[in-house]
Amino acid sequence: MIVTVYPSLVTGKVLAPRSKSSMQRACAAALLHRGTTEIVHPGKSHDDLAARDVITRLGAVLHESADMLTVTSRGVEPLSPIIHCGESGLGIRMFTPIASLSPDPLSIRGSGSLVKRPMDFFDEIFPELGVTIRSNGGRLPLDINGPLKPADITVDGSLSSQFLTGLLMAFSAAGARDVTITVKGLKSRPYIDLTLAVMKAFDMKLPEVIDYEQFRFNDTPAPEQPATIRYAVEGDWSGAAFLLVAGAVAGPCTIDGLEWDSTQADRAILDAIEKAGAVSTRNGDSITIYPALLNGFRFDATECPDLFPPLVALASVAQGDSFFQGAGRLTHKESNRALTLQEEFGKLGVVIVLDGDVMIVKGGSAMRAASVFSHHDHRIAMACAIAALRADGPVIIHDAEAINKSYPDFFRDIALLGARVELIS
Repeated sequence: MIVTVYPSLVTGKVLAPRSKSSMQRACAAALLHRGTTEIVHPGKSHDDLAARDVITRLGAVLHESADMLTVTSRGVEPLSPIIHCGESGLGIRMFTPIASLSPDPLSIRGSGSLVKRPMDFFDEIFPELGVTIRSNGGRLPLDINGPLKPADITVDGSLSSQFLTGLLMAFSAAGARDVTITVKGLKSRPYIDLTLAVMKAFDMKLPEVIDYEQFRFNDTPAPEQPATIRYAVEGDWSGAAFLLVAGAVAGPCTIDGLEWDSTQADRAILDAIEKAGAVSTRNGDSITIYPALLNGFRFDATECPDLFPPLVALASVAQGDSFFQGAGRLTHKESNRALTLQEEFGKLGVVIVLDGDVMIVKGGSAMRAASVFSHHDHRIAMACAIAALRADGPVIIHDAEAINKSYPDFFRDIALLGARVELIS
């Protein structure tokens, strides 16, 4: 799909997309819950649909009506020997430990950029948990045979916290007692807070968290779960970040449905927007962003690397240089996002310098009309679209359907805010 976005001002109000981080974790918890789960406001992104397919293959029964997804489960009881996680990095890393609770041999697969991402973490850890594994040189597919047996282990958390999410849920479901997961160099701590919040909402046994370096499951038995659990999926700060930046560079506009006290890491976008000089106001779960004269700013995105694309769109409009810490976290995303942002925003006339773990965006120059490519990366497509609002002519985005991974309604929503958008199938 090719989409052209023209220079535009935006105003009005839209509802934030649903959080795929919250939705996928809810699917995993619903699978592990022996009973019925009512998921309110279920997400419908490609990653969300992949999570639904995974739990169906692992034994859950799904029924959707109106704005609710009902999941009935007896735990992990695979109906298929092949579990396909689509292109979801969270899905593959979270569901693999959960699937390994089964004694059945299973093949864990994925598609797109996921097949190129390193998965040797499982090769190192699973044998310590009684799970046999054969990988493709540390990459997909993963052939596993459980069941997983909780034990004291040490894991590297510097690449991603998503492995830990799956282990925490699997250990809890397996009734872990008197065992500790020790984590070195944990990144993206807020995502672990979200995992723990979902586990708590589902009355799963929680570990004692010691400085985010040890997650200790004690000898107390797991709480008794109710027969029916109701869980509402949060609004997505990751997707809403692009809308909030749109308000800062071409607004004002209002985004509804965002929980102010959310544990989502990407809530930090508000801090970045305010550092740049824009103004935000809050009314319940609605946030309004007002444009202003934006200036270069500094921001540490180590704990929220998914914010780099909207941050670059924001910094491109600001006067002066912006410095973002955490660029090293961008290598193993849907694309190598640091290089992709540098290449595609370069086409718009924006200079991006990469200096180790720091990304420097040189803002202030007039962005020019251009033809850009998403590199099959949803966040790159959305970042280019927001930047186009302040370009000197139309920006043509190729492979724009990449947005379906996380935010299928993105182009519709910015059009509702007043952006001029033309789609070519």
